[in-house]
Amino acid sequence: MKFFVILFYLSVQMIIRLATADDYNYAEAIEKSLLFYEAQRSGKLPADNRIPWRGDTFLTDIGEDGENLSGGYFDAGDHVKFQFPAASAMTYLAWGMLDSMEGYQKAGQQEHALACLKWGMDYFIKVHPSPNVLYVQVGNGTEDHRFWGRPEDWNGSDPRPTLKATTTKPASDVAGESSAAMAAASMVFRQYGNVEYADILLTHAKQLYNFATMYRGLYSDSFPEVKEFYNSNSYEDELLWSAAWLYRATGEISYKNDYAKWWTEFNLNYTPERADWSSKLAQAQVLLAKIDGSVQYTTAARTFCDKFVYNTPTTPNGLVFISIWGSLRHISNVVYVCLQAANIGINSEPYRQFAKNQMGYILGDTGRSFVVGFGKDPPASPHHRAASCPDRPAVCDNNALSSPEPNPQILIGAIVGGPNMTDQYVDDREDYVQNEVTIDYNAAYQSSIAELCKLYCSGAGTTTVGSFYFFGVVLFGIINFVNKQL
Repeated sequence: MKFFVILFYLSVQMIIRLATADDYNYAEAIEKSLLFYEAQRSGKLPADNRIPWRGDTFLTDIGEDGENLSGGYFDAGDHVKFQFPAASAMTYLAWGMLDSMEGYQKAGQQEHALACLKWGMDYFIKVHPSPNVLYVQVGNGTEDHRFWGRPEDWNGSDPRPTLKATTTKPASDVAGESSAAMAAASMVFRQYGNVEYADILLTHAKQLYNFATMYRGLYSDSFPEVKEFYNSNSYEDELLWSAAWLYRATGEISYKNDYAKWWTEFNLNYTPERADWSSKLAQAQVLLAKIDGSVQYTTAARTFCDKFVYNTPTTPNGLVFISIWGSLRHISNVVYVCLQAANIGINSEPYRQFAKNQMGYILGDTGRSFVVGFGKDPPASPHHRAASCPDRPAVCDNNALSSPEPNPQILIGAIVGGPNMTDQYVDDREDYVQNEVTIDYNAAYQSSIAELCKLYCSGAGTTTVGSFYFFGVVLFGIINFVNKQL
């Protein structure tokens, strides 16, 4: 009997070691990512603000006709509000809160997650003041990037300049993505009881879709000044994406007819090179596989994921490498797309293991974390103005940018751009390629972590490791008791 007790004990220890090697505290990672979004808030901060080094900012952001455009999220380590990447980020977040909310619940973060999404949606309502008007940018990138300091100490244009899309200056790409974000978010809030707010979001989503389809054009053609920052090359994928979300949100056959039309008219049955703020085809393919199920969509979703799971080069340490600029952002986007594919039965276990491996790389598998304030040896000097500043009233200027010291403020939960194709990474504040942080970078990462927590967390704030350990201790005690009786 003692032999079996020893054998069981060793087996439990092996299970614990194997689980520990793969699983991280996903609940903690979710909580910290949400704190990053709170650090990116613009406008009048709420009474329950949890970021002590942040205050009210840019309350004078207004539109051409005096619309209140305060609020929303700063894009990155700067203070511009770029609508295109922000809309992509909010769609990824809403998608994760709709289909992976159990992960947030297990982490005890459901209310903070909903607050995160609502902060973005409140601003999206403001920038869409009428059916055929959408403010696609607040702030000027060139002016903003000349300023290194706290957003609370901004000394540039007041009010800041805006870019306004209209029927004569179309923005089908940004309007389509904003429509997708608001349609997805409407489903989240409807599911959790805020029906009135959900109806408001859905109305905006429908109007933005109509604006995108009726007045077609790229926002970067309407506003050439954005090309230096977030240039756009297509809007066809956003029309497909937004039609798919509107069909999922409403069930109206007209949107199903539309996405089928866009699929054929724009020849969208191909495998994209990536999934990001500008390219929505892969996301749309897997969403259509989920809500429609037709073979052309499921085949496209499988082909995309198989490409990255099996046929894309990796770094020596195993990161599937797509692009040097935001390498971790790119793989996070792919991971969530493929986790969605896994959830509808497409190559489920390999895709989930792929997701764990890639998220494990971000969280610390190489011996260091790429998430600020999380795990072993996390980044200490992300490229972020406010975080680089000492506590007020100390002066913050370009000296903070070039300082060799770690950021005085910890930008908890932000993922940095990431390493190069040979796993090389330097924690350098002035390196905005590898050490930038953005709301776009964190969006699919956060949704992916929420899905992994849904799958592998055993309860609020715990992972499967805790369950294995508890089970092992209890069962070992029982067997040991029986052994003594014998």
